[in-house]
This record gives sequence, C-alpha cells and structure tokens, in this order.
Amino acid sequence: MNSAEFQANTPYAQFGTYAIDAPVDARRTFIQKTYVHLMAAIYAFVAVEWLLFSLGADQWIMSFLGNTPYAWLMVLGAFMVVSWVADSWARSSTSIAMQYAGLFLYVLAEAVIFLPLIHLSLEAAVTVDGVGTVGVLPAAAVTTLLIFGGLTAVTFITKKDFSFLRGFLGIAMFAAIALILISALIGFHLGIWFSWFMVVAASGYILYYTSNIIHHYRTEQYVAASLALFASVALLFWYVLQIFLANRD
Repeated sequence: MNSAEFQANTPYAQFGTYAIDAPVDARRTFIQKTYVHLMAAIYAFVAVEWLLFSLGADQWIMSFLGNTPYAWLMVLGAFMVVSWVADSWARSSTSIAMQYAGLFLYVLAEAVIFLPLIHLSLEAAVTVDGVGTVGVLPAAAVTTLLIFGGLTAVTFITKKDFSFLRGFLGIAMFAAIALILISALIGFHLGIWFSWFMVVAASGYILYYTSNIIHHYRTEQYVAASLALFASVALLFWYVLQIFLANRD
C-alpha cells in the first residue's frame, strides 16, 4: 500500500494533508479558516456573556459560590468534563456539525465559568501610567490581545516548531490544577505570583498551538485548531484579568 492509499484508508482521511505539506493555497485557506473561526468564537463568547448577564446568571452563580461548600471545585470539575467532551466533538472525523457543536459547547462553558470574574471586574478600575484610570475589563482585554498578537507574529515569522513545549506545559498544568485543588480545599490564596506563572503557561500554549497550526494540524481541522487557540486565549485572559483585579484602585 502506497502513502496515498494509506492516507485514504485512515479515519482522518477527510481531514486532508498536514498543513506543512499541503499546497500553498490549501495551507493559506486552512490558516484563514482557523482564525476566522477563532474570531467567531470570541464574538460568540462576548454575545453569550452579555446574554447571561442580561438574564441575571451572574447573580445566581455568585450566590451559588458564596453559599455552597466546595462550589468552585464543582464548577471546575464540570468545566473540565465539558471541555473534554467539547474537544472530542471538535476533533470528530464523522461530522462537521459535531465539530461546530464542540466549539460552541466550549464557548458556552467558558462564558459560564467567566461569569464571577467578569462580575467582579465590571466596576473595577486601574491606573495605567501615561493613560490614566481605565476599566479593568478593557485593560485586560487589550493586554491579552497584544500578547496574543505578539506571540502569533513570532511563531509565523520564525516558523519555529514549538511542539517541544508539550511536556513542560503538561507538567505546568498538572501542578497548577493540584495547587488550585489544594487552595480550594484548605482555603489559602494562591497569590499574584501564581497568576503570573499561569500567564507564562498560557503564552506557552499559544506558541504551542500556533506552531501546531503550521506544522501538525491537517488542512480540514480548522474547527479543532480554532478551539485550541480559543482555549489558550481564554486561559491567558483569565489570569491577566486576575492580575489587573489584584492591582485595581
């Protein structure tokens, strides 16, 4: 069996060739679709967040977190399960509809878990040198965008394969989850340095997944690729927002 026949008989045949090996037009189309879907996911996140706030869901979840023992652990556990399901759907080789369902499910899960943090950020402000007092939420959003844009530019300009970061990032996330569980169980505050550590980890994930788009995703896996990038951007935004909140006026 030659390589073409092997590819045609694999369960991922409909995903096409790896982007790095694809013709220039196919590679360009794949990258464009990935970032269009990432932008759509961000807009959908903002829209769902607005809808949840309009329905008063932020008040409900703040009450739940304040009155239920180990509530945050339950929320995090549910989020991890839903994230795993969403990623599995987004990587589905059987249906494009299933892939889109996975992406939307993940956006919805992120919108829900962000509710308490955004609730705390809405009225908060921070003083930025040379700018003055600005809202924590827009300051964190702009900072996240600048970091993401810079890391994306570095990856595409250098075309470096950052897949070697996988092991380091896995260890970092395992340690982070362990610390979060311990802090929730015994009630100590992780502090600002943990947020800085997670900003570095999220930046590493952006480098890792952006380079995967160039080197390791197949040309029809743009939904899964956009979900991976959205997850990394959301992680970065979460901890940038935490840092600005810690330094609010």
